[in-house]
Amino acid sequence: MPGDRLTLQDRQQIAAGLREELTYAAIGRRIGRPTSTVTREVMRNGGPRGYRAEAADRLGTRAGRRRGTAAPTPSPSLSPGWAEHGGRDPRLVDEVDAQSTELMIRAGLPPMMARVLAALFTTDSGSLTSAELVRRLQVSPASVSKAIGYLETQELVERERDPHSRAERYAVDEDVAFRSIVAGARNQTRIAEACRTAARQLGPTTPAGARLENTGQFLLHVIDDLLRSAEHWHTVYPAHPRETTGADD
Repeated sequence: MPGDRLTLQDRQQIAAGLREELTYAAIGRRIGRPTSTVTREVMRNGGPRGYRAEAADRLGTRAGRRRGTAAPTPSPSLSPGWAEHGGRDPRLVDEVDAQSTELMIRAGLPPMMARVLAALFTTDSGSLTSAELVRRLQVSPASVSKAIGYLETQELVERERDPHSRAERYAVDEDVAFRSIVAGARNQTRIAEACRTAARQLGPTTPAGARLENTGQFLLHVIDDLLRSAEHWHTVYPAHPRETTGADD
């Protein structure tokens, strides 16, 4: 049974797994560790592209010496982590966070932005303050601010005022997927129009012009279909569905 701390050999296996483009879950199985442990280790030490086993081990060894002897693990019923996660085992929440983060990274979201978005999605309230994100993710306020700024441009999060304090809260809601699709469609429409403009400039009968015109037309048709589908399903699954009060008639 492995100890709590990662060894240099563990970290070398993590680095090898990253080079092989394995998922964090697969790397975790390889070294006998939870996915969340691998995710935190990689994110704290340069991310998937910047991770170096020896450097991570030196930092981990120094941190372990500073911590000294670990305090006894508190009873789950007394642990603040359980209350913070709605009575769930914090390890389970960490595991879901890690899996969600990995999927978002593979979908193209930058690592820190993926961590922040995953934390918001796996919170029952769907919202957290900057201080709560800093504490939960063990990152700097500047990192959280940068991630939130990026996610706002993608219309994946919203700012709202905390009714009980002067702090801002960052939130996702049931409508986030629809808004993100619409925002993405706007960006793709700009690309399509740029392709068509370039085609006219280069000449629509030239090979480059024809390629650009076809690309622009393709994108516009796909975007139109996507938006029609998104609008239809948005009415079927609205952001705030009506509650049923009795049996069906």
